Amino acid sequence: MPSTLISNATALITGLAGAAARHPGPDLRIEANRITAIGKLERHPGETVLDATDCVIYPGWVNTHHHLFQSLLKGVPAGINLQLVPWLSAVPVAYRRHITEDMLRCAARIGIAELVLSGCTTVADHHYAYWPGMPYDASRLLFEVAAEFGVRFVLLRGGATKVRDSDLNPPPEAAPETLAQFLAAVERDVQRFHQPGGDAMRKVVMSPTTPTWSVAVPELKEFARAARAMGIGLHSHMSESHDYVTFCRDVHGMRPIEFCERHEWLGRDVFYAHLVHLAPHEIGLLADSGTGMSHCPQSNCRLGSGIAPAPALDAMGGRVSIGVDGAASNEAADMVSEAHAAWLVHRARDGAWSTTVEGVVRWGTAGGADLLGLGEVGTLEVGKQADLAVYSLDELRYAGLHDPAVGPVAAAGAARLKHLFSAGRSIVRDGVIPGFDAPALLREARQQVRRIAAA
Repeated sequence: MPSTLISNATALITGLAGAAARHPGPDLRIEANRITAIGKLERHPGETVLDATDCVIYPGWVNTHHHLFQSLLKGVPAGINLQLVPWLSAVPVAYRRHITEDMLRCAARIGIAELVLSGCTTVADHHYAYWPGMPYDASRLLFEVAAEFGVRFVLLRGGATKVRDSDLNPPPEAAPETLAQFLAAVERDVQRFHQPGGDAMRKVVMSPTTPTWSVAVPELKEFARAARAMGIGLHSHMSESHDYVTFCRDVHGMRPIEFCERHEWLGRDVFYAHLVHLAPHEIGLLADSGTGMSHCPQSNCRLGSGIAPAPALDAMGGRVSIGVDGAASNEAADMVSEAHAAWLVHRARDGAWSTTVEGVVRWGTAGGADLLGLGEVGTLEVGKQADLAVYSLDELRYAGLHDPAVGPVAAAGAARLKHLFSAGRSIVRDGVIPGFDAPALLREARQQVRRIAAA
């Protein structure tokens, strides 16, 4: 297979820590699906050359927590000004009845297209819209849509075995599965889709929606042990709002991370979305056990939940990644916007030196790859998978920028993606996804919104 030389880049941020966070480049070579050289390179005979003048190169973003079905639930008036618990009832639960096969496919295409155009090459979707007797195969559908775009896809297979007390009048499509149904369904998905390697294109993770409210307490160890027997990871929401802390204190007499530890839900094979409300000793438990964080700053701000202590966990050697969460609580569900928010919120709270652009890129690339078991992804290094984004800085937004490397994150907005490679395959060219009919999808989305609103 002919190689590709990306030449004359202005800067490279690698996703690595410390002095290795930047590489002078200016060239990078891709052969087959891997990066084979970085530096001042000479063109090989027959090699494709992509000019990266006035461009910066980042690793492909790794989004560790999404709810793709929510891509058609942006800005729902009933929930726009609500905090987490009432918002859950007003939007994700109430609108479950609208998640038809066509709706889910449309929503998944919208969400993945938005992520891809921000430079994301790995999508982990916490899909929990499963119910007994559902008439279509949601897991297969999501893997199919991801394959259309050429991204790596991790199904965080969610769901519940009980109805939360806070869910008011849930529709039939929110009915819980039994424990046996849930575990059997995950095992089928593992057999059909899961690839164990660090360069996998498909993975499955055991992901009941919340350990505190969505499953019975005696089932938690069964979930954890079943996942470990299958060789897959564990994921869920945790400590997103004060309600988690109050509930665990009042009902279980302990804080949420202590509760998770007691029920075998800590370890290097576990990561949680949000983790906003943590006591110092809980941060220590997470760091010591290797339990990871999917940091979702925009959704946490949108719902008024707070700011997760990601820098504190990182400073203790803990594992931090970035997720955009669902578009129903983050109407800009792309990784550049999320990285920009992560860079700003901690500086506002903790001071200007608390968070660097390089550190945020590391969270959103290498950090996510680590949590998802994708050890061959997430950094710009020779021998690693060629998952990388080339951003053009040839726009007025970047005029006057003294340090081009920080442009996509620090300057925010819709950074123009010149090229995106996933496993060495070009999946965006000059800001366009080949073969993707964006106007047609926009028309379909408007039709779906009208259908939902009229129901």
